[in-house]
Amino acid sequence: MESLTKYLLLASLIVSVQLISLAGTVGIIEGKAFDKATREPIPGVNILLVGTTSGASSDREGRFQIGNVPGGMYDLTATLIGYRTIRLRGVRVIADLRSRVEFAMEESPVQIGEVEIIAPSPPILKDVTGTVHTISNKEIEALPVSSFLDVVALQPGVTSDLHFRGGKSSESLYLVDGLPIQDVIGGGVGTDLPRSSIVSLKVETGGYEAEYGNALSGIVNIITNNGSNENEFTVRGEKDDILTGEQTDHTSEGEVSAGGPIIQDKLFYFGSGSFTLSDTRYWQDLSRFFSSPVTKQFTGFAKLTYQWSPAIKMSAQILGSSRDWRDYEFNWRFNLTGLPPELRHAYRAAFMFSHTVSPKFFYSASISQYSNRTHVGPADKSQVDTTMYQYDFFLRYVIGGNRSWWAESRQTINTLKADFTYQFSEHHLLKAGGEFNLYSVYSDILKYEPQTNIWGKPFLNKPLFNYSSDYSYYPASGSAYLQDKVELTEEGMLLNFGIRYDMLNPRAERPAAERVPISPDEYQTTITGYVPASIKQLISPRVGFSAPFAERGYLFINYGHYVQFPLFDYLYSGLNNVSLQKGVGALVGNPDLQPEKTKAWEFSAKYAFKNDIVLSVTYFDKTTYNQVDVKTFIPSTARAAGNFGFAEFVNNPFAKAQGVEFLIAREKHEWLTGSISYTFMTAEGLSQDARQGLTYYEWGFAPPPKLFPLSWDQRHSLKVIVNAKLPWEADLAVLWTFSTGRPYTFYPTLDGYTPLDSTLKFVPNNARMPDVSNLEIKASKRIHVTDELLLICFLDMRNVFDRRNVLWMDSSGRIGGELGDISAWDTPRRARLGLRMEF
Repeated sequence: MESLTKYLLLASLIVSVQLISLAGTVGIIEGKAFDKATREPIPGVNILLVGTTSGASSDREGRFQIGNVPGGMYDLTATLIGYRTIRLRGVRVIADLRSRVEFAMEESPVQIGEVEIIAPSPPILKDVTGTVHTISNKEIEALPVSSFLDVVALQPGVTSDLHFRGGKSSESLYLVDGLPIQDVIGGGVGTDLPRSSIVSLKVETGGYEAEYGNALSGIVNIITNNGSNENEFTVRGEKDDILTGEQTDHTSEGEVSAGGPIIQDKLFYFGSGSFTLSDTRYWQDLSRFFSSPVTKQFTGFAKLTYQWSPAIKMSAQILGSSRDWRDYEFNWRFNLTGLPPELRHAYRAAFMFSHTVSPKFFYSASISQYSNRTHVGPADKSQVDTTMYQYDFFLRYVIGGNRSWWAESRQTINTLKADFTYQFSEHHLLKAGGEFNLYSVYSDILKYEPQTNIWGKPFLNKPLFNYSSDYSYYPASGSAYLQDKVELTEEGMLLNFGIRYDMLNPRAERPAAERVPISPDEYQTTITGYVPASIKQLISPRVGFSAPFAERGYLFINYGHYVQFPLFDYLYSGLNNVSLQKGVGALVGNPDLQPEKTKAWEFSAKYAFKNDIVLSVTYFDKTTYNQVDVKTFIPSTARAAGNFGFAEFVNNPFAKAQGVEFLIAREKHEWLTGSISYTFMTAEGLSQDARQGLTYYEWGFAPPPKLFPLSWDQRHSLKVIVNAKLPWEADLAVLWTFSTGRPYTFYPTLDGYTPLDSTLKFVPNNARMPDVSNLEIKASKRIHVTDELLLICFLDMRNVFDRRNVLWMDSSGRIGGELGDISAWDTPRRARLGLRMEF
């Protein structure tokens, strides 16, 4: 009862702070209106956001501000009797930031039509003290990418498998309209969404503000389409098996979207849906066992937006995705039906309310539910075979039996979120807010795996590791933050200070277990009591500073503390009392795990040349503490009930990452835009996986005593993006990425059971794989069929030169191991033909 009272008090506190700008989704347009001839400010100019009912009037100093504007591209009009109307096209609003514009009003006694001006966008965002990259929907459509994750991977400091600045891929937070879409049990992104539903994408790789939490390395925020007074309808289709013979995945994609007014100026709708059907790159083997398509994925998004009044807006949205697939493993290629089928269904429903009280003060609130279900294996758990599957004579291929793996996991997250934005004075922009989450997490896993050595050879004479687990818990978390953005001078000197509070209540008890030997080959587990897991509470300060060092150059400094709560699987796995008593689980969760913490510095300098080219140099340094790993407390060779010892998730390792990023970008030009980025980075740690301690125990090695390069330690990376407008309404996008080889552990063997050199010391990641290079292009041609129908034909080519980029090598230095596993090479050349129709 006492804990429930605490939750209600916290929720009441958060709701009472309903002074918000739905965090991470809206921005502010501000500026000044003045006489073009005299440069004197003009009061009373009416500024309207075209296509909406939002607007403002200039004050005595000619200044105006329009708050609570969703991220995207807009047109603005400025009108006043006695002056010509000005239409400013292409004003870009970025979530959490201020877009500044100016209207130079021209006197005219008679209204003689609008003056159209293309809005100049600032080459450098002066009020951003961290590293932010924004990508519009038009830029996404022009690139040879399949999902928003491909776009994220193109940003400086982000690897192709989504490690942000040397951090684990699970250390980043993914948001849709400011609300997370995380898998809180297993980690990663919990759902996809149609590309046409995306208005803009914001990627923050460092120095993010206090409104963002539960992330150590990066923030990805997706802003979705709202619909407007203009009807729009698009259809897209593409296939990769039209041109290239056997160089194909037999993939077909389709997407449809529609949006427009239901009630003009009042009620708007937007909806989109997409599907992907594929036999994957391994279709030659899979087709011998399964019908086509092997992988099926469907995503959908729908939103209703109601403009109650010029100041009040409400919206409801639903996002859903479904994926059904079969995994492929090369050593199972003669027995692929022995691998279990997998599926994932996810949806999120949200209701959002926002109120612009005045041009300087607006607030919003949201309530949402996110649900995710994952299933592995047959429908019925009793159908799972828990005996050892059969290998060939050389223990290379699995030729019979089924993998002993069945899983059913469900997670539901109910979220109440609130934030506010208040222009306290001309130089202070205050933001505050918080959120409260109630979780329901359920997992039931039946899983047995053979023990293997470092060379991947199974031990047939050793018992299977039992990873079975089942749990059901209802944890809760909450957060609150306060942020002040202070403009110290009109020239651009700015101080950004924020503080964040995070809380997690695991609502679980940690069993006090003792394991005592009852025979030479058996341990018995006795639970002597229970210790309630403590509520974790943390404070995270963050500060940023920017100042001009030249007329077109700015210096940025940022320092912050960041925290992330462990995945719930690390907290609760194996805590079932019956399993603990029998000692059947290889791993036991720890509900008292501490949150992981990162301290990060960032220094950057940016300079804008007069030809619209911007050069930036960024240095970053981050240290992460309290990382999760596994510690084995009772080493043994016990066989009874699979009880090999007592392994538990613990906090102890730490990691360090530092690097330098160089970026040259050109966002504005009539026919040529793009960027060139180079990153030098090191990523070292004591553990690169939460289960690494158990892996070393299985191999018979002690945990590494000092920092070693992590498997994503990609020292040198070069990314080139070129977008060119060609004659005859054609466009060409070119991507070239290059990176030096990643580390792997070289510990060779001749027979698969003993080291080639017995005196060679085992050192993790002591060698490097070959360099990786990839060229991709997308060429498109626009055809105007009618004034209302536009056709876009495109050719999308991946890995143009069909380069054999290496993904992994075994400990003997062989690409693909002794079998020559084709998954050790990245996807060969692929070519897609597609058509997009816009009505």
